[in-house]
Amino acid sequence: MKGMRIASGAALTIGALAVTGVLLAPAALAVTPGSATLTADCSSFGGGEATLTATQDGTAATMTLTSTAITAPIGLGADSIASTLTLVKGGGGTTVFSGTENPAMAAGDPVTVGPLSGTVASGDSLEAYGGSLRMTVFGITITCTATGPQSPGPFVFD
Repeated sequence: MKGMRIASGAALTIGALAVTGVLLAPAALAVTPGSATLTADCSSFGGGEATLTATQDGTAATMTLTSTAITAPIGLGADSIASTLTLVKGGGGTTVFSGTENPAMAAGDPVTVGPLSGTVASGDSLEAYGGSLRMTVFGITITCTATGPQSPGPFVFD
């Protein structure tokens, strides 16, 4: 009986320590907001509302742009668009996200590029307005710029 009480006491102690460890564990890093909308102008290739979605894992971050207003001019294979997204830092300077990831798209399909990879620092505040998205497809470069600040506001990284 005494051995059973010791085992029960040890189990309760271990359980309490596990709960305390979970409660005291550091919060995961996160970017806020997780997504923002903007209006983009892609010159003769069109323009309209687009959504940027951000993720963060330490100093590594990704951005994905989707837009139903900006469409694929021709059918495109998966991972066939070389994209460079330049965002403006709140304190000055820029941060670049780049990659060649995109889903396959038929002519007229909504455009999606990303996730594009970049590096951020804690406290970085990044805004699309003043930056650009350059997409190179079959040697043709399409540059899109935001026509105003993104909503609800800049991305702020932990």
